[in-house]
Amino acid sequence: MATVLRPPSVSTSRLWTGRVLSALPVLFLLLDAGLKLVKIQAVVDSQVELGYPDIARPLGVLILLCTLLYAWPRTAVLGAILLTGLFGGAIATHVRVGDPWLTHVLFSLYLAIPMWVGLVLRDPRLEPLLLPFGRR
Repeated sequence: MATVLRPPSVSTSRLWTGRVLSALPVLFLLLDAGLKLVKIQAVVDSQVELGYPDIARPLGVLILLCTLLYAWPRTAVLGAILLTGLFGGAIATHVRVGDPWLTHVLFSLYLAIPMWVGLVLRDPRLEPLLLPFGRR
C-alpha cells in the first residue's frame, strides 16, 4: 500500500499569511481571466497591440485553469509551475514590444513572488526546493 506524505504541521499564523499572499495573485488572475473571457474591447485592443489578435478567450481559459489548479491545495504546485510559465511568456512579450519595465515587463514578477512565497508558507515541504540556503 502506498504511503501518503502529509505536510508537516504549520502554525496558524504562517498558514494564514500564506493564504493571504496566495489570494492576491489568485484574485487578480481570476479578474484577468474573466475580462479575457468576456472579451471587452480594451482587452481585444491590447492583445492586438501585443501581437496576439484573436487569442483573448483561449488565453482567458488557460489563465482560469492554471489559477484554479494553483488555488486547489492538492494541485497548487502544478498550478504555480504553469502560471510561472505563463508569467515568463508575458514578460517576454512585454520586452518584445518595448513596454516600460516597472509597470509592464515586471508586473508578472509582482504576481509570481507572492504566489510562490504564499505557497511555501502554506506547504513547508517546498522550502528545501525553493529556499536551498534557508532554514532546515
